[in-house]
Amino acid sequence: MPELPILSAKLVQMGPPRQKKTMRVHLVAVAGTGMGALAGLFKAMGHHVSGSDTAFYPPMGPALERWGIELHAGFDAKHLEPRPDLVVVGNVCRPQNPEARAAIDGGLRVSSMAHALAEIALDGRSPLVVGGTHGKTTTSAMCAHILHAAGLDPGFLIGGLPKNFETSFRVPGPRKLASSGGRPSTRRTPFVVEGDEYDTAFFEKTPKFWHYRPEVGIITSIEHDHIDIYPDAASYDAAFRGFVERIPEAGLLVASAHDAHVIAIAREAKCELAFYALADDDTHGAPPHWLAAPVIGTTEFDLFVGGVSAGRSRLGVPGEHNLRNALAALAACSQGFGVDVKLALAALETFEGVRRRQDLLYFADGVRVYDDFAHHPTAVRETLAALRSKHRDGALWAVFEPRSATACRSLHQAEYGASFGAATRVVFAPLGRSDIPVEARLDLEAIARVVTERGVPASVASSVDDIVATIVSGAQPGDTVALLSNGAFGGIYEKLKVDLEARERR
Repeated sequence: MPELPILSAKLVQMGPPRQKKTMRVHLVAVAGTGMGALAGLFKAMGHHVSGSDTAFYPPMGPALERWGIELHAGFDAKHLEPRPDLVVVGNVCRPQNPEARAAIDGGLRVSSMAHALAEIALDGRSPLVVGGTHGKTTTSAMCAHILHAAGLDPGFLIGGLPKNFETSFRVPGPRKLASSGGRPSTRRTPFVVEGDEYDTAFFEKTPKFWHYRPEVGIITSIEHDHIDIYPDAASYDAAFRGFVERIPEAGLLVASAHDAHVIAIAREAKCELAFYALADDDTHGAPPHWLAAPVIGTTEFDLFVGGVSAGRSRLGVPGEHNLRNALAALAACSQGFGVDVKLALAALETFEGVRRRQDLLYFADGVRVYDDFAHHPTAVRETLAALRSKHRDGALWAVFEPRSATACRSLHQAEYGASFGAATRVVFAPLGRSDIPVEARLDLEAIARVVTERGVPASVASSVDDIVATIVSGAQPGDTVALLSNGAFGGIYEKLKVDLEARERR
């Protein structure tokens, strides 16, 4: 990972101070998904929490107000009065941010989100850290749901809202040995963290998940991503190698045997290693201890643990990728924290999913409209396949907005052309970023031609309004629309609902 020697070490005092019973914590750029959840967690732990940002759009803005966070519009040194015990700087901030700059130059204790979480919330707990290019939000939510159902009183911080909980964070129970009636565990109260490999802050260019002190780790998949941080696959792999190195010998690593890349890196672990896979997966010579055989056409599956049948169960969410996520969660919670397997399976049957992951927003004039965060080609392919398996009748519309720094670049040009095969019709939104050089930019027209040549009509829209008009004029009752974006998508969700409902009234 490239270093940015912007600040001298003496200017940034990493980590919060020796904790007081109650601290005054201020978060710079608080309205992001992770930073907002961290603010809510610290507030729920009893600290006085304030934060600043350029805007406070829904859903995070109203949520921060509801949680009692003191909010300041814009970035200004005045927001650091009265003097906080700790200033947490979000990784969207640049070195010139006036508020972060004032905190550093003024000698305040400054930290990143990752370090602040580790010191304030993870100390004395047993972190379960979920990493991987795909599936880490859903897998984290599954782990939290299983551990909670098992009575282990877990804490968690997840980069999405699990539908089984009211918030994306939870204060853990007392620091005690975890015991749930399964196999004996020497671990303490669990804390589930979605382990993002993105960097911590402008003053420390290291992956976030290096700092979460994992005792139990999961790696779901490894595919080169975040090209703005990792210029090549080797640098991306190095982040995961560093994650594996940080799991202690007494820990556990749960790893996908479906991914040869994961296997190669996981085998470098010094801790106990457990592979998981589906029955028809190519496991590349890695023996899966946790194996699931899907019952075709349903969300049921037969589970085998160590080659022994553990019974038949079902998932509340569709798709083979979600079954793999469930296997990872089962392995981590049972093998890592002693949760009884049958209890864990029963919990998974009541798992409702995560908002923005195959999230059914509404029915309007007989059309189902889903929201999904998918933006990597693999995530797009798996999401559409899962929706097609769930809704076999009617057309499946895939509406894709490339928005992330990686998605807007040509890195995955060829892969996108093969990601929309489960759809009936594809509509591409304009690129979500205008600062990508032309020679490095994703060519949407070329992708649309490839998708069309493969038998799925595809087009590139000029605007969100153009997309809405196309769907309203073409979608029929019984059809399914998948809106795929990792951003706000120009308000398409409400615009489409209004126009479909207006069509229904005509």
